[in-house]
Amino acid sequence: MKISTRFLAAASIAALSLFAGSAMAQEKLVIGTEGAYPPFNNLEANGQLTGFDIDIAKALCDEMKVTCTFVTNDWDGIIPALQSKKFDAIIASMSITPERKEQVTFSKKYYNTPPAIAVPKDSPIKEATAAGLKGKTIGAQGSTTHSNYAEKHMPDSELKLYPTADEYKLDITNGRIDAVIDDIVVLSQWIKSDAGKCCKILAPLPIDVDINGEGAGIAVRKGETALADKFSAAILAIRANGKYKAINDKYFDFDAYGK
Repeated sequence: MKISTRFLAAASIAALSLFAGSAMAQEKLVIGTEGAYPPFNNLEANGQLTGFDIDIAKALCDEMKVTCTFVTNDWDGIIPALQSKKFDAIIASMSITPERKEQVTFSKKYYNTPPAIAVPKDSPIKEATAAGLKGKTIGAQGSTTHSNYAEKHMPDSELKLYPTADEYKLDITNGRIDAVIDDIVVLSQWIKSDAGKCCKILAPLPIDVDINGEGAGIAVRKGETALADKFSAAILAIRANGKYKAINDKYFDFDAYGK
């Protein structure tokens, strides 16, 4: 059977257009982050996003050869925003937990650090235990693994939840709460700054895998395993080629990747 050259040309153009459309869909990604969780992600006064999450995201996008743009979203609505296609992936220090796995698909972890308790420097609290914190008011950012941890492991404390980490920091600075719980890196960086000179790290806390999960991963819409796998491969690649270490050493004096 003969096929006209006009038909072949038309078919070729259609195929190329389809391929180009598919390729374009993969060449651009929108990344969602919080922008209020330094040193991992922070929206600066000049409108620029900075932090470990942001630098890692850029390195991963370069490795995947995609152009990425960033948008910020309040933490408590970040998964619904992903599901409604406001962005394609969340890179915002989101812990990989069983509960979240029911809502999103995760890449492999890109860092894993433990929670900790911080208290005022003159605090009478001596132990970061349920007994040591009994009757005390603990501040935490809401809808986080850290608030869940306090609820489970400090049942005799009063838990006060905040929309952002900045707000609990303000309250403990002004003496309105007795202690705070968050990632040890977040708290350590804060107490090294002028804003956090009021406080000290009381102690790191044992990781509860059921609550703290497997580390922080990149979340994509449920079932989008191909994209999650691309992020996972890119994480391994930047770990191997030294880009991860360069970013890590910019922020930390230890390997945030963890065990």
